[in-house]
Amino acid sequence: MALEDTRTLRFFNRGPSAVARLVFFSVLSLLLLFVDARYRYLESTRQVISIIIYPFQRLTALPGEMWDGANAFLSLQSHLVAENEQLRLRHDADSAQLKQMETVLNENAQLRTLLEIKQRAEYSVQAAQIVYLERDIFKRKLFVDAGEQNGVQAGRAVVDNSGVVGQVTRTYPWLSEVTLVTDKDNVVPVQVVRSGLRAAVFGSGNINELELRYQPVDVDIQIGDELVTSGMDGTYPPALPVARVVRVERDPAYPFARITCVPLAGVDRHRTLLIVSGVPALPPRPVAEAVQDNAERRKNPLRRGKP
Repeated sequence: MALEDTRTLRFFNRGPSAVARLVFFSVLSLLLLFVDARYRYLESTRQVISIIIYPFQRLTALPGEMWDGANAFLSLQSHLVAENEQLRLRHDADSAQLKQMETVLNENAQLRTLLEIKQRAEYSVQAAQIVYLERDIFKRKLFVDAGEQNGVQAGRAVVDNSGVVGQVTRTYPWLSEVTLVTDKDNVVPVQVVRSGLRAAVFGSGNINELELRYQPVDVDIQIGDELVTSGMDGTYPPALPVARVVRVERDPAYPFARITCVPLAGVDRHRTLLIVSGVPALPPRPVAEAVQDNAERRKNPLRRGKP
């Protein structure tokens, strides 16, 4: 039994000892390092080996690279989404601020023009701001923040930097009701600048339309003619722009031409208006004509005189 164990031990212990093998391989490694560093004999061998093992290196590194790429993509995607949301909110805020600035600039330009009109006008004017509009959509009326306490009286003309807006038809202690020239019950005596023809322009109820009524078919009125106040009613000062002719229909079958105009004033745009006062009063009419005129006024409260 002991003899068999000794033979087995000797079988596995044949060859150089472990120390000898360590020394041999150490010297061999140093020799290869010296030869490679000195003469570079193993350069081609190393390149071939690197080419062979490169696919395996890439294969082993691929999962990590894919994981890092997915994390970077998701992080970048979330960052871009958040940045786009911030930019959208900032764009909306800047757009709203830009609109406000444009509104302020337009209002300042209109106020400067009104100030120039106030300085060079031969009659006195008073600035007023629109408070609110008439609730009835079929009435072209608005209310301004100047009333009896500010010396405003019914019948005074209301203008802006472009022309006639309307007329004060009712006053309250701190408010005044203004009926626009486009109201269907409003009449403004006008004069054609080109020909000097006197007429009367009527409101149609449409905010962008006026009508020059009761003119014969052969009347000397053309498209583009500008209409200004004639100043013959004691309400509107003369030469204030009112409207421009945009359409003339002449049908021989009807006694009158159909003439359509557009108002020149910003009847639906501006916020600040001017109330005209100090217009010289006209001399009183004869008694018979005054009685007839009073009857017409009862039928049409907005009528202040004949064109």
